[in-house]
Amino acid sequence: MRSVCLSHGSWLTLAGLVAGGMLGFYSTLGAAPQAGQPPFANPVDQRAEMIRELREIKELLKEQNALLRGGGNKHAGPPGLH
Repeated sequence: MRSVCLSHGSWLTLAGLVAGGMLGFYSTLGAAPQAGQPPFANPVDQRAEMIRELREIKELLKEQNALLRGGGNKHAGPPGLH
């Protein structure tokens, strides 16, 4: 029965090894920003991209609404059941 139970010293050693192993995966190198690269994108470029994408969405919505209004949908069911 004595061989099954670990002594207090063995538990402390095991806990130290586990803690050391966990800290071995910890790295501070990935937390620092890359040299010469700002942490965020240029806000002017972001705004221009957002405006471009919103205009594309607007055009797609116009096209979708035109298809829905013009009867150009390919609905296989009987008319009137939309």
